[in-house]
Amino acid sequence: MQEESGASAIGALFEGLWWVIQNIGLAFYNLGYAVTHPQLWLDWSDKQAIMRFVYYGGSKEFFFVIFTTFLVLTVLGIVFRRFMWGMVIGLEGFANTVGRFFAWAGLLMVFQQIVIVFMQRVFARPDMSFGFGIPLTMDVSWWSEELKLYNALVVCLCVTYTFVQGGHVRVDLVYSGLSHRGKRVVDMVGSLLFMMPMAALIWLYGWFFMWRHLIVPNPSASDPLDRLLMKSRALRWNVETIGFSPNGFNGYFLFKILLILLAAMIFLHAIAFFYRSYLEFVEGEDSIGKHLDKDTLGEGEEAYEGTH
Repeated sequence: MQEESGASAIGALFEGLWWVIQNIGLAFYNLGYAVTHPQLWLDWSDKQAIMRFVYYGGSKEFFFVIFTTFLVLTVLGIVFRRFMWGMVIGLEGFANTVGRFFAWAGLLMVFQQIVIVFMQRVFARPDMSFGFGIPLTMDVSWWSEELKLYNALVVCLCVTYTFVQGGHVRVDLVYSGLSHRGKRVVDMVGSLLFMMPMAALIWLYGWFFMWRHLIVPNPSASDPLDRLLMKSRALRWNVETIGFSPNGFNGYFLFKILLILLAAMIFLHAIAFFYRSYLEFVEGEDSIGKHLDKDTLGEGEEAYEGTH
């Protein structure tokens, strides 16, 4: 009995490995087909194209296209180390650029809150208008609830920027006592086993959660492509515009979109962190912080950096 169970376990393992290899091979075909037939999923005047986009965005085919691309780029980076450094610089630069831009949402949030207080307590106005030419006029409660959007922008789009800058809070019990190479191994394992799977799970669940608040009939993660194409006959846009209060903020679908962007940002930076950790592992301690674009408070303020 034990021999039979062991043989069945080995057989299942080989079947799973063969399934992965098959999907990696199919990824090249799927990517090529998608690139050469963009009208099948990008022509949103066709309802079936919308449903194909919805299906493939959360499908195993899309996952293996991303996974295979990562494998190919990793192999090229190992062979051509300068190419891998270029990917690190590009991905970290992307995180820094997006984060530095959307960090201003924090200042905008403070400014808007001050205006709200003045409008309510000083001028006793029930509404507020912002804009030039055709202003956006909404109830004060709408602008108050809309502050959540600025906070979500900072959290979702500045998360990898904060990671690059070393601004996340860390609880270190073992890491600081490891050698240079030991730390890099922990970083590589962490990016592969924690950051990437977490980002993939957030994307998988967030993808269909987002589309269920944008279109009807509601797509489901369990629906095969054929069923979604049948649903496309009755497809129409139904963007969520329901607020928590009668005159409150009604753009909560934007939070669902930000959830997807958060997953994408984390996944991309997991790749950058893995590559940087590998390169610092190979090149030694002299490569720590190489090509790292960190913010500075200016000359003479070094003691305060990392505390703001």
